[in-house]
Amino acid sequence: MPKPSPVTPDAPVPIPGPLLTQHWLDLCFIHWAVEPDVVAGLLPRGTVPDTYDGMTYVGLVAFRMDKVGWLRLPGVPYFGSFPETNVRLYSVGADGRRGVVFRSMDASRLLPVAMGRVGFRLPYLWSRMSVRADGDTVSYDSVRRWPGPRGAYSRITVRAGEPIAEPTGLEYFLTARWGMHNAFPRGVAFLPNDHPSWPLHRADLIDCEENLIAAAGLPAPTGAPVSVLYSPGVPVRLGRPVRSSMSRRTDPAAEPPVGPR
Repeated sequence: MPKPSPVTPDAPVPIPGPLLTQHWLDLCFIHWAVEPDVVAGLLPRGTVPDTYDGMTYVGLVAFRMDKVGWLRLPGVPYFGSFPETNVRLYSVGADGRRGVVFRSMDASRLLPVAMGRVGFRLPYLWSRMSVRADGDTVSYDSVRRWPGPRGAYSRITVRAGEPIAEPTGLEYFLTARWGMHNAFPRGVAFLPNDHPSWPLHRADLIDCEENLIAAAGLPAPTGAPVSVLYSPGVPVRLGRPVRSSMSRRTDPAAEPPVGPR
């Protein structure tokens, strides 16, 4: 496995012709440290856990998706706007690209859930969800409907603090992620994204009750998170999936790049 690429606050490669555009708004990032061996078996073949000071991380990220649009078309106001809550891990691919791996992606619109599952083989799940803001306090609620485990839930409330002028190395590591690794039938692919550098705030965790992490096949957290952050959000462009070099070597009949299936 080659040396991981540098962690950069801005996307290393801009995406001039996006496959998808969207906004990520009112984001809450909650993270717990775990030993890399705990999560290694949950990552796609061809990736390994990304680490910071010897540890990797489990992230619980709640936010509002807004106006998802295809190519350069305007974003869809209803079906393209919905709450979402993700359980994610941190990965490095065979080409050194750093990314995230989603273990679950709860969302409140059934059509995007179906499209994400069928078109991109992402672990989207249909849930009853809400995001409510009251001044500097934001609450995120989620209860899973389909496919299960039915009733898996999260209830999160955070209070946003002052903006962070200079994020720490760990805060950059956890948020400056310019793509995801995902398993496709012909191997792992990297789906890049491009957005302005995060406007980050440290946040107080007022409430966090959840079993989404355990439902995603990970040990349930037993202590306080090591990092709680809030961001008002960014506009995002997503590029087409790109096959990793390891996938091409292990499957010479593959047709790079991988497109939605």
